[in-house]
Amino acid sequence: MISRWRFLSAWLAGCAVLAGMARAAAGPTVWPLWPEGVPGLKAGAGPEREDNGRFSNVHHPSLVFYPPLPGPANGTLVIYAAGGGYVRVAVGANGGEITRWLNALGITVGVLKYRHADYGHPAPLQDVLRAVRLVRARADELGVKPDRIGVLGGSAGGHLAASAGTLFDAPEGRTGHALDAVSGRPDFLVLVFPVITMEDPHAHGASRRALLGPAPSAALQRRLSVEHQVTKATPPVFLVHSAEDTTVVVENSLLFYQAMRRAGAPIELHLYPKGPHGSGMAPALGPVSGWPRLCEAWLRFNGWLPAAR
Repeated sequence: MISRWRFLSAWLAGCAVLAGMARAAAGPTVWPLWPEGVPGLKAGAGPEREDNGRFSNVHHPSLVFYPPLPGPANGTLVIYAAGGGYVRVAVGANGGEITRWLNALGITVGVLKYRHADYGHPAPLQDVLRAVRLVRARADELGVKPDRIGVLGGSAGGHLAASAGTLFDAPEGRTGHALDAVSGRPDFLVLVFPVITMEDPHAHGASRRALLGPAPSAALQRRLSVEHQVTKATPPVFLVHSAEDTTVVVENSLLFYQAMRRAGAPIELHLYPKGPHGSGMAPALGPVSGWPRLCEAWLRFNGWLPAAR
C-alpha cells in the first residue's frame, strides 16, 4: 500500500511538472487593459518595442500573467509595476526576478505594461487602476481571491503603485466605463526604492518630467506627490529603501512613511545603509538582499500568504 501511495505521489508530481512545462511552453496569458479602446490613444501609434524585458512605446497597455509553476496558485495576485523613470517599463527577461520570486511563493503575477512618457498623467494612473479593477472583476478566471490583490512597484513603478494606493478613487483615474464601479483599491502595496514625491528638493527629476511634463504647475506637482494623498484608507504597505540610493533618494520613502504614520495607516519600513538603486535582490549586495524574506514574512503575517508550517 505504501509503495502504491509513493508511486501515486510521484506520478502526480510528474503530472504537475509536465503541466507546468506545457503552460510555460504556451507562454504567459495576456489581457489587454482597454479592449473597448485605449483612452486618448495617440494617432499613428507605432508598435511596442522590447529590449530584453525593457518595454517602451506602450500604446496598448496590458497585463501579462505568470502563474506559479508547477504548483497551484494560492489565491493571491500581485500586479507588478516595474520601474523605468516613466520612459520605459523595465521588467526584465521572462517577467524578471521579482516575478520569479513571487511565483516561488505561490503568487500569481500580472506584469503591468503601462503607458508612460508618450502620454503622461493621468494615463499611467488609469492603467494601474484599470488593472486592479479588471483582475478583481475576473478573479474567478484567474483562480485568485478578489480581496487578495496587491500592487508591487519599484522606482517609478513604486510611484505608480503608491498612486494606486492613494488615488484609487480619483476622478482622473476613471474613464466612464462600467468597470469604474469596481473598486480600484489594492489590498496591499509593496514599494521597492520608490519614487514618491514630485516636489523639490527630493523629487526624481527625470520621472517628474516624463510624467508631468517640463514645467508642471505647483498644484500638479503636489497632486502627484503621493505623500500628500495618504489617508487612513490607504492599504497596508511594505516599504524598502537604501540610504546609498543616489538615483531616488531615501527621503522619498521617509516622506511616505511619515504620511502613513500621520494617517494611522499600517506600514512596515526597512531601511539599509548600503545598496544601489534597484531591486536589491542579488546576494552580493549584502543585507539589503534579504528584504524579500522579510516581505514574505509580512505577507504571511497579514494573511495574503498561508502561514508557514
